[in-house]
Amino acid sequence: MITATDLEVRAGARTLLSAPGDHLRIQPGDRIGLVGRNGAGKTTSLRILAGETQPYAGSVRNSGPVGYLPQDPKEGDLDVLAKDRVLSARGLDEILASMAKQQTLMEEAADDKIRDKAIARYARLEERFANLGGYVAEADAARICNSLGLPDRVLGQPLRTLSGGQRRRIELARILFAASDGSGKSDTTLLLDEPTNHLDADSINWLRTFLQNHDGGLVVISHDVDLLSDVVNRVWFLDAVRGEADVYNMGWKRYLDARATDEQRRKRERANAEKKASALRTQAAKLGAKATKAAAAHQMVKRAERMMDELDDVRVADKTAHIRFPEPDPCGKTPLMASNLTKMYGSLEIFTGVDLAIDKGSRVVILGLNGAGKTTLLKLLAAVEKPDLGELEPGRGLKIGYFAQEHDTLDDDATVWQNIRHAAPDAGEQDLRGLLGAFMFTGPQLEQPAGTLSGGEKTRLALAGLVSSAANVLLLDEPTNNLDPISREQVLEALRSYTGAVVLVTHDPGAAEALEPQRVILLPDGTEDHWSDEYQELIELA
Repeated sequence: MITATDLEVRAGARTLLSAPGDHLRIQPGDRIGLVGRNGAGKTTSLRILAGETQPYAGSVRNSGPVGYLPQDPKEGDLDVLAKDRVLSARGLDEILASMAKQQTLMEEAADDKIRDKAIARYARLEERFANLGGYVAEADAARICNSLGLPDRVLGQPLRTLSGGQRRRIELARILFAASDGSGKSDTTLLLDEPTNHLDADSINWLRTFLQNHDGGLVVISHDVDLLSDVVNRVWFLDAVRGEADVYNMGWKRYLDARATDEQRRKRERANAEKKASALRTQAAKLGAKATKAAAAHQMVKRAERMMDELDDVRVADKTAHIRFPEPDPCGKTPLMASNLTKMYGSLEIFTGVDLAIDKGSRVVILGLNGAGKTTLLKLLAAVEKPDLGELEPGRGLKIGYFAQEHDTLDDDATVWQNIRHAAPDAGEQDLRGLLGAFMFTGPQLEQPAGTLSGGEKTRLALAGLVSSAANVLLLDEPTNNLDPISREQVLEALRSYTGAVVLVTHDPGAAEALEPQRVILLPDGTEDHWSDEYQELIELA
Protein backbone atom coordinates (compact mmCIF):
# COMPACT_ATOMS: atom_id res chain seq x y z
CA MET A 1 0.00 0.00 0.00
CA ILE A 2 1.13 3.59 -0.67
CA THR A 3 -0.19 6.57 1.29
CA ALA A 4 0.56 10.23 0.50
CA THR A 5 0.01 12.64 3.42
CA ASP A 6 -0.27 16.43 3.03
CA LEU A 7 1.33 16.10 -0.39
CA GLU A 8 2.51 19.20 -2.21
CA VAL A 9 4.11 18.93 -5.64
CA ARG A 10 5.93 21.78 -7.34
CA ALA A 11 7.84 22.31 -10.57
CA GLY A 12 10.12 25.25 -9.93
CA ALA A 13 7.92 27.99 -8.49
CA ARG A 14 4.70 26.42 -9.85
CA THR A 15 2.45 24.49 -7.46
CA LEU A 16 1.19 21.50 -9.45
CA LEU A 17 -0.67 19.75 -6.66
CA SER A 18 -1.75 20.42 -3.09
CA ALA A 19 -3.49 17.46 -1.43
CA PRO A 20 -4.04 17.96 2.32
CA GLY A 21 -4.69 14.89 4.47
CA ASP A 22 -4.18 11.30 3.40
CA HIS A 23 -6.97 10.75 0.87
CA LEU A 24 -4.39 9.88 -1.84
CA ARG A 25 -4.03 6.21 -0.94
CA ILE A 26 -3.36 3.13 -3.09
CA GLN A 27 -4.57 -0.17 -1.64
CA PRO A 28 -4.65 -3.73 -3.06
CA GLY A 29 -7.40 -3.94 -5.66
CA ASP A 30 -7.34 -0.20 -6.43
CA ARG A 31 -6.91 0.39 -10.14
CA ILE A 32 -6.49 4.15 -10.36
CA GLY A 33 -6.43 6.26 -13.51
CA LEU A 34 -4.26 9.35 -12.94
CA VAL A 35 -5.58 11.92 -15.40
CA GLY A 36 -5.22 15.61 -16.25
CA ARG A 37 -3.90 17.89 -18.95
CA ASN A 38 -0.24 17.80 -20.02
CA GLY A 39 1.72 19.71 -17.41
CA ALA A 40 -0.79 19.13 -14.60
CA GLY A 41 1.81 17.09 -12.67
CA LYS A 42 0.85 13.48 -13.45
CA THR A 43 4.35 12.22 -14.26
CA THR A 44 5.95 14.20 -11.41
CA SER A 45 3.38 12.86 -8.93
CA LEU A 46 3.93 9.28 -10.10
CA ARG A 47 7.71 9.65 -9.67
CA ILE A 48 7.12 10.87 -6.11
CA LEU A 49 4.82 7.91 -5.34
CA ALA A 50 7.53 5.60 -6.71
CA GLY A 51 10.16 7.14 -4.43
CA GLU A 52 12.20 8.40 -7.38
CA THR A 53 12.04 12.00 -6.16
CA GLN A 54 10.88 13.87 -3.06
CA PRO A 55 7.75 16.05 -2.80
CA TYR A 56 8.04 19.75 -2.03
CA ALA A 57 6.08 19.07 1.17
CA GLY A 58 4.35 16.15 2.82
CA SER A 59 5.35 12.50 2.87
CA VAL A 60 4.81 9.23 1.01
CA ARG A 61 4.74 5.95 2.94
CA ASN A 62 5.25 2.67 1.11
CA SER A 63 4.52 -0.67 2.78
CA GLY A 64 5.11 -3.12 -0.07
CA PRO A 65 6.91 -3.81 -3.36
CA VAL A 66 6.52 -1.27 -6.16
CA GLY A 67 6.91 -1.71 -9.91
CA TYR A 68 7.47 1.64 -11.62
CA LEU A 69 7.52 2.23 -15.39
CA PRO A 70 8.60 5.80 -16.23
CA GLN A 71 7.98 7.36 -19.62
CA ASP A 72 11.70 7.34 -20.41
CA PRO A 73 13.22 4.26 -18.70
CA LYS A 74 16.97 4.32 -18.08
CA GLU A 75 18.12 0.76 -18.62
CA GLY A 76 21.66 1.07 -17.26
CA ASP A 77 24.12 -1.34 -18.89
CA LEU A 78 23.11 -1.59 -22.56
CA ASP A 79 25.44 -4.58 -23.10
CA VAL A 80 23.14 -6.76 -20.96
CA LEU A 81 21.06 -9.31 -22.86
CA ALA A 82 17.36 -8.46 -23.02
CA LYS A 83 16.45 -11.80 -21.37
CA ASP A 84 18.85 -11.16 -18.48
CA ARG A 85 17.39 -7.68 -17.97
CA VAL A 86 13.92 -9.19 -17.49
CA LEU A 87 15.18 -12.00 -15.24
CA SER A 88 17.09 -9.48 -13.10
CA ALA A 89 13.74 -8.49 -11.59
CA ARG A 90 13.99 -11.61 -9.41
CA GLY A 91 17.80 -11.81 -9.24
CA LEU A 92 17.85 -14.84 -11.55
CA ASP A 93 20.21 -13.24 -14.07
CA GLU A 94 23.12 -13.28 -11.62
CA ILE A 95 22.58 -16.94 -10.78
CA LEU A 96 22.46 -17.85 -14.48
CA ALA A 97 25.68 -15.88 -15.12
CA SER A 98 27.42 -17.73 -12.26
CA MET A 99 26.16 -21.07 -13.57
CA ALA A 100 27.53 -20.25 -17.03
CA LYS A 101 30.90 -19.35 -15.54
CA GLN A 102 31.11 -22.66 -13.60
CA GLN A 103 30.02 -24.60 -16.68
CA THR A 104 32.90 -23.07 -18.64
CA LEU A 105 35.33 -24.13 -15.89
CA MET A 106 33.87 -27.65 -15.91
CA GLU A 107 34.47 -27.94 -19.65
CA GLU A 108 37.87 -26.26 -19.90
CA ALA A 109 39.69 -26.89 -16.58
CA ALA A 110 42.71 -29.17 -16.95
CA ASP A 111 43.08 -29.57 -13.18
CA ASP A 112 40.72 -32.18 -11.65
CA LYS A 113 40.44 -30.25 -8.36
CA ILE A 114 39.36 -27.09 -10.18
CA ARG A 115 36.87 -29.11 -12.22
CA ASP A 116 35.45 -30.81 -9.11
CA LYS A 117 35.03 -27.44 -7.35
CA ALA A 118 33.26 -26.05 -10.42
CA ILE A 119 30.92 -29.07 -10.50
CA ALA A 120 30.07 -28.63 -6.80
CA ARG A 121 29.45 -24.88 -7.21
CA TYR A 122 27.33 -25.45 -10.31
CA ALA A 123 25.20 -27.98 -8.41
CA ARG A 124 24.62 -25.55 -5.55
CA LEU A 125 23.74 -22.73 -7.96
CA GLU A 126 21.38 -24.94 -9.94
CA GLU A 127 19.63 -26.04 -6.74
CA ARG A 128 19.20 -22.40 -5.70
CA PHE A 129 17.96 -21.49 -9.19
CA ALA A 130 15.41 -24.33 -9.10
CA ASN A 131 14.25 -23.42 -5.57
CA LEU A 132 13.50 -19.91 -6.82
CA GLY A 133 11.38 -21.39 -9.57
CA GLY A 134 14.04 -20.50 -12.10
CA TYR A 135 13.16 -22.83 -14.96
CA VAL A 136 9.45 -22.06 -14.70
CA ALA A 137 10.30 -18.38 -14.27
CA GLU A 138 12.31 -18.36 -17.50
CA ALA A 139 9.27 -19.68 -19.33
CA ASP A 140 7.04 -17.09 -17.61
CA ALA A 141 9.41 -14.27 -18.58
CA ALA A 142 9.50 -15.44 -22.19
CA ARG A 143 5.69 -15.68 -22.26
CA ILE A 144 5.28 -12.13 -20.91
CA CYS A 145 7.84 -10.82 -23.41
CA ASN A 146 6.14 -12.60 -26.29
CA SER A 147 2.77 -11.18 -25.21
CA LEU A 148 4.32 -7.71 -25.41
CA GLY A 149 5.55 -8.30 -28.95
CA LEU A 150 9.11 -9.37 -28.06
CA PRO A 151 10.02 -12.64 -29.84
CA ASP A 152 12.66 -15.08 -28.58
CA ARG A 153 15.33 -13.77 -30.97
CA VAL A 154 15.08 -10.32 -29.35
CA LEU A 155 15.62 -11.79 -25.88
CA GLY A 156 19.03 -13.05 -26.93
CA GLN A 157 20.20 -9.61 -28.09
CA PRO A 158 22.04 -6.94 -26.08
CA LEU A 159 19.83 -3.98 -25.15
CA ARG A 160 21.90 -1.59 -27.27
CA THR A 161 20.85 -3.45 -30.43
CA LEU A 162 17.15 -2.93 -29.71
CA SER A 163 14.98 -0.03 -30.76
CA GLY A 164 13.74 2.47 -28.17
CA GLY A 165 10.30 0.89 -28.31
CA GLN A 166 11.72 -2.61 -27.75
CA ARG A 167 13.80 -1.46 -24.77
CA ARG A 168 10.75 0.16 -23.21
CA ARG A 169 8.79 -3.06 -23.63
CA ILE A 170 11.64 -4.99 -22.00
CA GLU A 171 11.30 -2.66 -18.99
CA LEU A 172 7.54 -3.21 -18.90
CA ALA A 173 8.06 -6.99 -19.13
CA ARG A 174 10.60 -6.80 -16.29
CA ILE A 175 8.11 -4.98 -14.05
CA LEU A 176 5.23 -7.35 -14.82
CA PHE A 177 7.51 -10.37 -14.36
CA ALA A 178 8.56 -9.09 -10.94
CA ALA A 179 4.97 -8.37 -9.97
CA SER A 180 3.55 -11.84 -10.46
CA ASP A 181 4.00 -15.40 -11.56
CA GLY A 182 2.37 -14.40 -14.82
CA SER A 183 -1.21 -14.70 -13.58
CA GLY A 184 -1.42 -11.21 -12.09
CA LYS A 185 -1.57 -12.49 -8.46
CA SER A 186 0.60 -10.11 -6.49
CA ASP A 187 0.79 -7.57 -3.68
CA THR A 188 2.99 -5.31 -5.82
CA THR A 189 1.76 -1.78 -6.51
CA LEU A 190 2.21 -1.02 -10.19
CA LEU A 191 2.89 2.60 -11.20
CA LEU A 192 2.73 2.77 -15.00
CA ASP A 193 3.32 5.93 -17.04
CA GLU A 194 1.90 5.50 -20.57
CA PRO A 195 2.39 1.71 -20.66
CA THR A 196 0.77 1.32 -24.10
CA ASN A 197 3.39 3.43 -25.90
CA HIS A 198 5.05 1.26 -28.60
CA LEU A 199 2.56 -1.60 -28.13
CA ASP A 200 0.56 -3.05 -31.00
CA ALA A 201 -3.15 -3.86 -30.71
CA ASP A 202 -2.61 -7.49 -29.62
CA SER A 203 -0.14 -6.47 -26.91
CA ILE A 204 -2.51 -3.78 -25.60
CA ASN A 205 -5.30 -6.35 -25.36
CA TRP A 206 -3.03 -8.70 -23.41
CA LEU A 207 -1.88 -5.91 -21.09
CA ARG A 208 -5.49 -4.87 -20.48
CA THR A 209 -6.34 -8.40 -19.31
CA PHE A 210 -3.22 -8.58 -17.13
CA LEU A 211 -4.08 -5.31 -15.37
CA GLN A 212 -7.72 -6.31 -14.90
CA ASN A 213 -6.53 -9.46 -13.09
CA HIS A 214 -3.80 -7.76 -11.04
CA ASP A 215 -4.52 -8.15 -7.30
CA GLY A 216 -2.15 -5.43 -6.11
CA GLY A 217 -2.63 -1.71 -6.43
CA LEU A 218 -2.32 0.07 -9.76
CA VAL A 219 -1.90 3.68 -10.81
CA VAL A 220 -1.81 4.24 -14.57
CA ILE A 221 -1.27 7.36 -16.65
CA SER A 222 -2.57 6.79 -20.15
CA HIS A 223 -4.13 8.64 -23.04
CA ASP A 224 -5.62 5.33 -24.18
CA VAL A 225 -9.21 5.93 -23.09
CA ASP A 226 -10.22 2.37 -23.98
CA LEU A 227 -7.63 1.03 -21.53
CA LEU A 228 -8.85 3.38 -18.81
CA SER A 229 -12.47 2.46 -19.48
CA ASP A 230 -11.80 -1.27 -19.20
CA VAL A 231 -9.32 -1.27 -16.29
CA VAL A 232 -9.74 1.53 -13.73
CA ASN A 233 -12.17 1.52 -10.80
CA ARG A 234 -11.01 4.85 -9.32
CA VAL A 235 -9.89 8.14 -10.84
CA TRP A 236 -7.52 10.80 -9.55
CA PHE A 237 -8.00 14.00 -11.54
CA LEU A 238 -5.18 16.55 -11.28
CA ASP A 239 -6.65 19.99 -11.93
CA ALA A 240 -4.06 22.16 -13.63
CA VAL A 241 -6.19 25.24 -12.96
CA ARG A 242 -6.67 24.80 -9.20
CA GLY A 243 -3.55 22.74 -8.42
CA GLU A 244 -5.69 20.16 -6.60
CA ALA A 245 -6.53 16.48 -6.89
CA ASP A 246 -10.14 15.30 -7.07
CA VAL A 247 -10.68 11.66 -6.10
CA TYR A 248 -13.50 9.71 -7.74
CA ASN A 249 -14.26 6.24 -6.38
CA MET A 250 -15.82 4.96 -9.56
CA GLY A 251 -15.01 3.57 -12.99
CA TRP A 252 -14.01 5.63 -16.00
CA LYS A 253 -17.42 6.04 -17.66
CA ARG A 254 -19.15 7.05 -14.43
CA TYR A 255 -16.27 9.44 -13.75
CA LEU A 256 -16.79 11.17 -17.10
CA ASP A 257 -20.50 11.54 -16.33
CA ALA A 258 -19.76 12.82 -12.81
CA ARG A 259 -17.21 15.36 -14.11
CA ALA A 260 -19.67 16.67 -16.69
CA THR A 261 -22.43 16.95 -14.06
CA ASP A 262 -20.06 18.68 -11.63
CA GLU A 263 -18.97 21.22 -14.23
CA GLN A 264 -22.59 21.98 -15.11
CA ARG A 265 -23.40 22.49 -11.39
CA ARG A 266 -20.49 24.89 -10.96
CA LYS A 267 -21.50 26.88 -14.00
CA ARG A 268 -25.11 27.17 -12.79
CA GLU A 269 -24.01 28.23 -9.31
CA ARG A 270 -21.63 30.82 -10.71
CA ALA A 271 -24.25 32.19 -13.10
CA ASN A 272 -26.76 32.54 -10.24
CA ALA A 273 -24.18 34.09 -7.94
CA GLU A 274 -23.00 36.53 -10.61
CA LYS A 275 -26.61 37.60 -11.18
CA LYS A 276 -27.22 38.19 -7.47
CA ALA A 277 -23.84 39.88 -6.97
CA SER A 278 -24.54 42.18 -9.92
CA ALA A 279 -27.90 43.11 -8.43
CA LEU A 280 -26.26 43.84 -5.05
CA ARG A 281 -23.61 46.05 -6.65
CA THR A 282 -26.22 47.92 -8.64
CA GLN A 283 -28.26 48.54 -5.47
CA ALA A 284 -25.11 49.53 -3.58
CA ALA A 285 -24.28 52.09 -6.28
CA LYS A 286 -27.71 53.64 -5.87
CA LEU A 287 -27.48 53.76 -2.06
CA GLY A 288 -23.89 54.92 -2.06
CA ALA A 289 -24.93 58.24 -3.57
CA LYS A 290 -26.64 59.06 -0.29
CA ALA A 291 -24.34 59.74 2.65
CA THR A 292 -26.86 58.34 5.17
CA LYS A 293 -26.84 54.97 3.39
CA ALA A 294 -23.10 54.59 2.62
CA ALA A 295 -22.59 51.91 5.31
CA ALA A 296 -25.42 49.78 3.88
CA ALA A 297 -23.96 50.16 0.39
CA HIS A 298 -20.53 49.07 1.64
CA GLN A 299 -22.05 45.97 3.26
CA MET A 300 -23.77 45.07 -0.01
CA VAL A 301 -20.47 45.27 -1.92
CA LYS A 302 -18.77 43.07 0.71
CA ARG A 303 -21.63 40.56 0.49
CA ALA A 304 -21.30 40.40 -3.30
CA GLU A 305 -17.56 39.73 -2.97
CA ARG A 306 -18.13 36.94 -0.40
CA MET A 307 -20.70 35.28 -2.64
CA MET A 308 -18.16 35.05 -5.46
CA ASP A 309 -15.28 33.97 -3.18
CA GLU A 310 -17.29 31.12 -1.67
CA LEU A 311 -18.00 29.49 -5.03
CA ASP A 312 -16.12 26.44 -6.26
CA ASP A 313 -13.78 27.43 -9.04
CA VAL A 314 -15.30 26.99 -12.45
CA ARG A 315 -12.76 25.53 -14.80
CA VAL A 316 -11.66 28.16 -17.25
CA ALA A 317 -11.13 27.04 -20.81
CA ASP A 318 -8.04 24.85 -20.90
CA LYS A 319 -5.11 26.51 -22.58
CA THR A 320 -3.91 24.76 -25.69
CA ALA A 321 -0.62 24.87 -27.52
CA HIS A 322 -0.76 26.63 -30.88
CA ILE A 323 1.30 24.14 -32.86
CA ARG A 324 2.21 25.04 -36.41
CA PHE A 325 5.12 23.46 -38.23
CA PRO A 326 7.57 25.91 -39.84
CA GLU A 327 7.15 27.64 -43.16
CA PRO A 328 9.74 25.61 -45.11
CA ASP A 329 12.82 27.25 -46.56
CA PRO A 330 13.20 27.04 -50.37
CA CYS A 331 14.85 23.87 -51.65
CA GLY A 332 15.46 21.87 -54.83
CA LYS A 333 13.17 19.31 -56.40
CA THR A 334 14.63 16.43 -54.33
CA PRO A 335 16.14 17.80 -51.10
CA LEU A 336 17.11 14.39 -49.67
CA MET A 337 18.22 11.13 -51.25
CA ALA A 338 19.75 8.00 -49.79
CA SER A 339 21.22 4.96 -51.50
CA ASN A 340 22.00 1.45 -50.25
CA LEU A 341 21.55 2.32 -46.56
CA THR A 342 22.54 -0.66 -44.41
CA LYS A 343 22.65 -0.90 -40.63
CA MET A 344 24.06 -3.70 -38.49
CA TYR A 345 24.57 -4.21 -34.76
CA GLY A 346 27.40 -6.70 -34.56
CA SER A 347 26.29 -9.66 -36.68
CA LEU A 348 22.64 -8.61 -36.44
CA GLU A 349 21.32 -7.09 -39.64
CA ILE A 350 18.64 -4.43 -39.05
CA PHE A 351 18.00 -3.60 -42.70
CA THR A 352 20.04 -3.54 -45.88
CA GLY A 353 20.11 -1.78 -49.23
CA VAL A 354 17.45 0.86 -48.57
CA ASP A 355 17.12 3.45 -51.34
CA LEU A 356 14.81 6.44 -51.15
CA ALA A 357 14.25 9.89 -52.59
CA ILE A 358 12.35 12.51 -50.61
CA ASP A 359 10.95 15.03 -53.08
CA LYS A 360 9.94 18.57 -52.20
CA GLY A 361 6.64 18.49 -50.30
CA SER A 362 6.37 14.69 -50.41
CA ARG A 363 4.67 12.74 -47.62
CA VAL A 364 6.10 9.35 -46.68
CA VAL A 365 5.28 6.83 -43.95
CA ILE A 366 7.82 4.24 -42.79
CA LEU A 367 6.13 0.98 -41.80
CA GLY A 368 7.40 -2.22 -40.23
CA LEU A 369 6.94 -4.39 -37.18
CA ASN A 370 8.55 -3.33 -33.90
CA GLY A 371 12.30 -3.83 -34.26
CA ALA A 372 12.28 -3.60 -38.06
CA GLY A 373 14.47 -0.47 -37.90
CA LYS A 374 12.02 2.43 -38.38
CA THR A 375 13.60 4.64 -35.70
CA THR A 376 17.10 3.64 -36.84
CA LEU A 377 16.33 4.67 -40.43
CA LEU A 378 15.11 8.10 -39.26
CA LYS A 379 18.31 8.53 -37.23
CA LEU A 380 20.37 7.77 -40.33
CA LEU A 381 18.38 10.27 -42.39
CA ALA A 382 18.86 12.87 -39.64
CA ALA A 383 22.61 12.09 -39.58
CA VAL A 384 22.33 11.27 -35.87
CA GLU A 385 23.81 7.84 -36.63
CA LYS A 386 25.99 6.65 -39.50
CA PRO A 387 25.09 3.75 -41.80
CA ASP A 388 27.41 0.76 -42.07
CA LEU A 389 27.00 0.94 -45.84
CA GLY A 390 25.42 3.45 -48.20
CA GLU A 391 25.25 7.21 -48.06
CA LEU A 392 22.99 10.23 -47.80
CA GLU A 393 22.84 12.67 -50.70
CA PRO A 394 21.57 16.09 -49.54
CA GLY A 395 19.95 18.15 -52.26
CA ARG A 396 19.99 21.89 -52.81
CA GLY A 397 18.74 23.87 -49.81
CA LEU A 398 18.09 20.83 -47.59
CA LYS A 399 17.13 21.78 -44.03
CA ILE A 400 16.13 18.88 -41.78
CA GLY A 401 13.95 19.08 -38.68
CA TYR A 402 14.14 15.91 -36.57
CA PHE A 403 11.70 14.90 -33.82
CA ALA A 404 13.13 11.99 -31.80
CA GLN A 405 10.83 9.39 -30.26
CA GLU A 406 12.74 9.41 -26.96
CA HIS A 407 13.24 13.21 -26.97
CA ASP A 408 16.94 12.70 -27.69
CA THR A 409 17.16 16.18 -29.22
CA LEU A 410 16.58 17.75 -25.78
CA ASP A 411 19.24 18.33 -23.14
CA ASP A 412 17.66 17.14 -19.88
CA ASP A 413 20.13 19.13 -17.77
CA ALA A 414 19.46 22.39 -19.61
CA THR A 415 16.45 24.61 -18.96
CA VAL A 416 13.49 25.06 -21.27
CA TRP A 417 14.92 28.41 -22.35
CA GLN A 418 18.42 27.00 -22.97
CA ASN A 419 16.98 24.21 -25.10
CA ILE A 420 14.99 26.54 -27.35
CA ARG A 421 17.93 28.93 -27.60
CA HIS A 422 20.11 26.00 -28.72
CA ALA A 423 17.50 24.99 -31.33
CA ALA A 424 17.29 28.55 -32.73
CA PRO A 425 20.53 30.39 -31.89
CA ASP A 426 19.90 33.17 -34.41
CA ALA A 427 16.33 33.99 -33.37
CA GLY A 428 15.47 37.11 -31.36
CA GLU A 429 14.70 36.76 -27.66
CA GLN A 430 11.19 38.16 -27.92
CA ASP A 431 10.41 35.89 -30.87
CA LEU A 432 11.52 32.85 -28.87
CA ARG A 433 9.53 33.91 -25.80
CA GLY A 434 6.47 34.31 -27.99
CA LEU A 435 7.09 30.89 -29.53
CA LEU A 436 7.41 29.24 -26.12
CA GLY A 437 4.27 31.01 -24.96
CA ALA A 438 2.38 29.55 -27.93
CA PHE A 439 3.56 26.13 -26.75
CA MET A 440 2.39 26.90 -23.17
CA PHE A 441 5.80 27.62 -21.60
CA THR A 442 5.80 30.92 -19.70
CA GLY A 443 7.28 32.62 -16.65
CA PRO A 444 9.13 30.34 -14.20
CA GLN A 445 8.70 27.33 -16.52
CA LEU A 446 11.40 28.78 -18.79
CA GLU A 447 13.96 28.11 -16.04
CA GLN A 448 12.73 24.55 -15.40
CA PRO A 449 15.20 21.77 -16.36
CA ALA A 450 13.92 19.82 -19.35
CA GLY A 451 14.55 16.56 -17.51
CA THR A 452 11.80 17.44 -15.00
CA LEU A 453 9.13 17.95 -17.68
CA SER A 454 6.39 15.41 -18.32
CA GLY A 455 6.44 13.39 -21.53
CA GLY A 456 3.79 15.63 -23.07
CA GLU A 457 5.69 18.77 -22.09
CA LYS A 458 8.90 17.36 -23.58
CA THR A 459 7.00 16.65 -26.78
CA ARG A 460 5.74 20.25 -26.89
CA LEU A 461 9.25 21.63 -26.25
CA ALA A 462 10.80 19.45 -28.96
CA LEU A 463 8.06 20.52 -31.39
CA ALA A 464 8.71 24.17 -30.50
CA GLY A 465 12.32 23.61 -31.53
CA LEU A 466 11.12 22.26 -34.87
CA VAL A 467 8.88 25.28 -35.46
CA SER A 468 11.85 27.60 -35.05
CA SER A 469 13.92 25.64 -37.59
CA ALA A 470 12.36 26.62 -40.98
CA ALA A 471 12.99 22.99 -41.98
CA ASN A 472 11.84 21.79 -45.39
CA VAL A 473 12.10 18.07 -44.52
CA LEU A 474 10.58 16.92 -41.23
CA LEU A 475 11.59 13.53 -39.81
CA LEU A 476 8.94 12.71 -37.20
CA ASP A 477 9.23 9.67 -34.91
CA GLU A 478 5.98 9.12 -32.95
CA PRO A 479 5.15 12.86 -32.61
CA THR A 480 1.78 12.21 -30.89
CA ASN A 481 3.12 10.01 -28.06
CA ASN A 482 2.34 11.27 -24.52
CA LEU A 483 -0.01 14.03 -25.72
CA ASP A 484 -3.44 14.71 -24.27
CA PRO A 485 -6.30 14.63 -26.84
CA ILE A 486 -6.37 18.41 -27.38
CA SER A 487 -2.59 18.71 -27.93
CA ARG A 488 -2.65 15.63 -30.18
CA GLU A 489 -5.28 17.25 -32.38
CA GLN A 490 -3.10 20.36 -32.62
CA VAL A 491 -0.21 18.22 -33.93
CA LEU A 492 -2.50 16.48 -36.43
CA GLU A 493 -3.74 19.85 -37.69
CA ALA A 494 -0.13 21.01 -38.03
CA LEU A 495 0.61 17.91 -40.13
CA ARG A 496 -2.36 18.64 -42.38
CA SER A 497 -1.25 22.21 -43.08
CA TYR A 498 2.55 21.80 -43.36
CA THR A 499 3.75 22.28 -46.96
CA GLY A 500 7.24 20.80 -46.68
CA ALA A 501 8.25 17.14 -46.96
CA VAL A 502 7.47 14.74 -44.10
CA VAL A 503 8.85 11.30 -43.28
CA LEU A 504 6.70 9.83 -40.51
CA VAL A 505 6.99 6.87 -38.12
CA THR A 506 3.85 6.33 -36.05
CA HIS A 507 1.58 3.82 -34.31
CA ASP A 508 -1.21 6.42 -34.40
CA PRO A 509 -3.63 5.81 -37.29
CA GLY A 510 -4.89 9.38 -36.91
CA ALA A 511 -1.41 10.77 -37.58
CA ALA A 512 -1.10 8.84 -40.84
CA GLU A 513 -4.62 9.90 -41.85
CA ALA A 514 -3.82 13.56 -41.17
CA LEU A 515 -0.60 13.35 -43.19
CA GLU A 516 -2.39 11.96 -46.27
CA PRO A 517 0.73 10.03 -47.37
CA GLN A 518 1.72 9.50 -50.95
CA ARG A 519 4.23 6.70 -50.38
CA VAL A 520 5.18 4.03 -47.88
CA ILE A 521 8.54 2.37 -47.16
CA LEU A 522 8.30 -1.14 -45.71
CA LEU A 523 11.10 -2.31 -43.44
CA PRO A 524 13.26 -4.34 -43.07
CA ASP A 525 13.11 -4.95 -46.86
CA GLY A 526 13.18 -1.27 -47.77
CA THR A 527 10.44 -1.80 -50.38
CA GLU A 528 8.75 1.38 -51.61
CA ASP A 529 5.09 1.45 -52.62
CA HIS A 530 2.26 3.89 -53.26
CA TRP A 531 0.06 4.51 -50.21
CA SER A 532 -3.29 2.73 -50.06
CA ASP A 533 -6.01 2.10 -47.48
CA GLU A 534 -4.63 -1.35 -46.69
CA TYR A 535 -1.50 0.29 -45.25
CA GLN A 536 -3.67 2.42 -42.98
CA GLU A 537 -4.94 -0.81 -41.41
CA LEU A 538 -1.35 -1.92 -40.76
CA ILE A 539 -0.47 1.15 -38.68
CA GLU A 540 -1.79 -0.27 -35.39
CA LEU A 541 -0.17 -3.65 -36.06
CA ALA A 542 3.22 -2.09 -36.79
